[in-house]
Amino acid sequence: MKYYMAPLEGITGHIYRTTYAKYFGGIDKYFSPFISPNQKKICRTREKKDILPENNAGLYLVPQIMTNQAEMFLQTVEYLQQFGYNEVNLNLGCPAATVVSRKKGSGFLTEPKKLESFLKEIYEGTNVKISIKTRIGYESAEEFPILLSIFNQFPISELIVHPRVQKDRYTGSPRKEFYGETLERAPFPVAYNGDIFDLEDMDALVEAYPGTRHVMLGRGLLANPALARMVNGGPAATAAELQRFHDTLFAAYAEEIGGNAVFRMKEWWFYAKCAFADPTTVHKLVRKTKKVDEYRAAVERVFREQPLAPIARFHG
Repeated sequence: MKYYMAPLEGITGHIYRTTYAKYFGGIDKYFSPFISPNQKKICRTREKKDILPENNAGLYLVPQIMTNQAEMFLQTVEYLQQFGYNEVNLNLGCPAATVVSRKKGSGFLTEPKKLESFLKEIYEGTNVKISIKTRIGYESAEEFPILLSIFNQFPISELIVHPRVQKDRYTGSPRKEFYGETLERAPFPVAYNGDIFDLEDMDALVEAYPGTRHVMLGRGLLANPALARMVNGGPAATAAELQRFHDTLFAAYAEEIGGNAVFRMKEWWFYAKCAFADPTTVHKLVRKTKKVDEYRAAVERVFREQPLAPIARFHG
């Protein structure tokens, strides 16, 4: 089984990825938060910094691209090739309103004919491996058979299926049967993504779909950094291990962005609080901090007073 780290904008950048790999590991492939090229610039400074090979040493990183313009996609691929990348990922899954209103991310799924033309152009325009991360539709899962028939026409290196539609965002249960259908019908490798929060979730997925070989972990991995290690038969995280991970992560953010590291870490705590038995108290202690010193004091109190949950599992 191969495990991937999902890209989460603002969280799973190069600092998080390299710190995670140092302390936990178990991930075979990492995906960068999306690069969104435009007519003025292919790659913003922070996006370039995120994908620089020297900032991802020892990691198998796949840059993710989000656009509905084939020309811009291919230009971005050429740009990334300069850094040695021979695999990229197309984002057809982002459900954010600001994205879908521009017919990007999962918004592109509303125009299957344009999507088909786009895919034809990009697969004919480069020899670089192109994987796709997709939802199963925009309004309804009934859209997916048409989408899958389009995908099946192209030499996709891998299709990562998050079996929700855009309108679901992250609510409700994933419709795993559509992932199962993809496993049966697709002529290329298929990966699963969606609500794998603990070992029971993983066992249930494999039991229902024994053909599963690739799984992308997102929110569950942020809530429990040891999750990939655990599904590989390793131990759960200890409090001391989590604290070392936190301290290294915070120090790296502080070096890069100074006092703003506090606000970056608060985004992480939205997920990390789930590793504790009383996530509400943990959230309150960290949320009210603004300055570095008070943040450090709050975190020290969390690790001193708050026990870990018996099972670290994400819940919003």
